Amino acid sequence: MKAEEPILIVGTGALAGLFAARLAGAGRHVTVLGTWPAALRALTEHGIRLLEADGRERSYPVTATGCPSQAGLVRHALVLVKSWQTARAAEQLTACLAPDGLALTLQNGAGNRKALVQALGATRVAAGVTTSGAHLLAPGVVRAAGSGVVSLGAHPRLGPLWDALRLAGFVLESSADVEALLWEKIVINAAINPITALLNIPNGRLLEIPPARDLASGIAREAVAVAAALGIHLPYQDPQGAVEEVVRLTASNRSSMLQDIQRGAPTEIDAICGAIVRTGEQTGVATPLNRTLWQLVRARVEATLESS
Repeated sequence: MKAEEPILIVGTGALAGLFAARLAGAGRHVTVLGTWPAALRALTEHGIRLLEADGRERSYPVTATGCPSQAGLVRHALVLVKSWQTARAAEQLTACLAPDGLALTLQNGAGNRKALVQALGATRVAAGVTTSGAHLLAPGVVRAAGSGVVSLGAHPRLGPLWDALRLAGFVLESSADVEALLWEKIVINAAINPITALLNIPNGRLLEIPPARDLASGIAREAVAVAAALGIHLPYQDPQGAVEEVVRLTASNRSSMLQDIQRGAPTEIDAICGAIVRTGEQTGVATPLNRTLWQLVRARVEATLESS
């Protein structure tokens, strides 16, 4: 990828800001496409401000717009919006992704890749997951929450984005089975995000509260059983061990779902626990724990909105 070739980032949240800052810091021209007016103003006036884990702060210039046509015709895009915003992001990309372009989704939850493929076609969509963490402190201001891994499914057009992410400092790995990759992340998200959101705790506290730890294990086992019913073979034999490894690596992080609830924003619970429940119903796998957390998080969001 040429240094002057722009990279489009769809989204203005925490992860979008982290990727925008890292790529801009590596010399890429970054355009951010979003719908949050306060963030677009902040990005236009001050660039993306990134606070590193060691306390250092830097600002990186980006182009910010709420209009797809103003983004130009781009060949490489990262989709980093919440799952409930994917349909809108897909529609925006139909107006600005080049015919030979590629949109890479690194989103949480099920259904994002399918929604993008329906709008853009399979040849223009790649999928992956990331364990990189970030906190949104204010519009256009993000704090990095430790390093993570970006795992990418195979795609013939992915080379330029792979190179750009590597040069921006991300740790990359490839996977031949994109569905397994996505379900691996769903299992981890289901076991961590809703519990931390409901208990208002950082990830690491899950291992210090025995009932929460046991609940996370049960949630993960249900999700793995659903994936197995779909014929998806996940890369670990011990779901609890896999969840606890991620918890230890992200101990100080506040999950994205906890951040959403604290901001009074919609969560991705429908695309995580909700997706596990719906798929369980289709495959005949019981998912009572995921169903309970799905409903509890939805109730928590509604209660928060009513009291605000």
